[in-house]
Amino acid sequence: MATSSLLIAAERPAPAWDSGGDRNPLLPGYFADPSIVRDGGRWYIYATIDPWGDDRLGMWQSDNGRDWTFSTPDWPTKAAATSPTSGDAKVWAPSVVKASNGRWYMYVSVGNEVWVGTAPSPAGPWRDAHAGKPLIAKTFDPRYHMIDAEAFIDSDGQAYLYWGSGWNWRNGHCFAVKLKPDMVTFDGIPRDVTPANYFEGPFMVKQGNHYLLTYSDGNTTKDTYKVRYAIGDTPFGPFREGRGSPILSTDAEKSIISPGHHAVFRSGGRPYILYHRQGLPFTPSGNAVLRQVAVDPLTIAADGTIATVVPSHGGDVVGFAKARTTGLRWTASGKGADAMHGPERAADDNYATFWRSVPGEPGVLVADLGRTRSLRESRFRMEFANRPYTLKIERSDDGARWLPLADAKSVSGSPITVVHRTSARYLRLTTGPEETGMWEWSIF
Repeated sequence: MATSSLLIAAERPAPAWDSGGDRNPLLPGYFADPSIVRDGGRWYIYATIDPWGDDRLGMWQSDNGRDWTFSTPDWPTKAAATSPTSGDAKVWAPSVVKASNGRWYMYVSVGNEVWVGTAPSPAGPWRDAHAGKPLIAKTFDPRYHMIDAEAFIDSDGQAYLYWGSGWNWRNGHCFAVKLKPDMVTFDGIPRDVTPANYFEGPFMVKQGNHYLLTYSDGNTTKDTYKVRYAIGDTPFGPFREGRGSPILSTDAEKSIISPGHHAVFRSGGRPYILYHRQGLPFTPSGNAVLRQVAVDPLTIAADGTIATVVPSHGGDVVGFAKARTTGLRWTASGKGADAMHGPERAADDNYATFWRSVPGEPGVLVADLGRTRSLRESRFRMEFANRPYTLKIERSDDGARWLPLADAKSVSGSPITVVHRTSARYLRLTTGPEETGMWEWSIF
């Protein structure tokens, strides 16, 4: 019987990107360039806010790796971390590590430069750590893009910093330098350690005595972005591209497009890769990219070679909860902008799909709980966690007569929690007047 069950499971097709209950994307919304750490039993993810950066970073916290809460740290901001040469690009590509001195450090791109901040814990409060100046200015080498800094702490506690990209999706270069114990001062002169086929997004991984420089290649606004790796015997290389590189690429059959700019972390004793990929359905639109964060297992051999990653819509991680907390089951009705964004998408437990209201009309979504239930609150995961929304909730026992229940105006975050202690079979949500998108509506 057990063998038969295993055979049936093996023959079952993998879930499509829009299947209910998919665990990838990991986060509800458009985010990129993720960095992940764990402290005191809590996970933290820091990421660029899409499209193409924001005046602040996005930070997500979770105690189980599945239910995430969004906030924006007080630092960095575009206003607080800027210089005469930083340019008009936004805040993006954070790297967060814990140093040997017990403090946490963030290396982050603001404009065309790298800034550094510090905090007593991953949750903050974050503050500038370099006297209001960029750690790596654009003028360090104007031929290349001074972004995508990533810190690495070696097994002996020594810290290193890697960074660099190219311009206009060409000619990326990677620089590396040893850091002094203050995590801000360079210990020596930065070196060019660029491996073959490098463009941006370096991330150092150590396996035994091997130093694995992983990085991105291609164009994130198209379908050519991918993850490669190179192996060296020291943190400075020289690096030779690894066997099987690239290890993570577009899989059009699975609708996984342009995966890259990743972080590697361990959970339950094994490594995983956290990365962004294009939001779906994918429609190339120049620089107005909308990316989402996903996670998949990574296999690293003793000799430093990395196996090809099998990107998924499942996202199984040891140490993460198997499923998200979804609340009561309910059936959706109402109108959506089109067939892809119908009302049922707000109740399918999938962060790749969402309900969108009809343009030019207030959004109306009705939740049928099947019978009268005692209700405590609703949690809304809106399309953009950093934008304000107006949410009006009504209750009904018969679906015909409606009574006001809650009215939340200009609220933001993810989830947006609206308390409504009542009993009802039906809840009706009205949004607007602006066009509204919502990944999930969870009712408790």
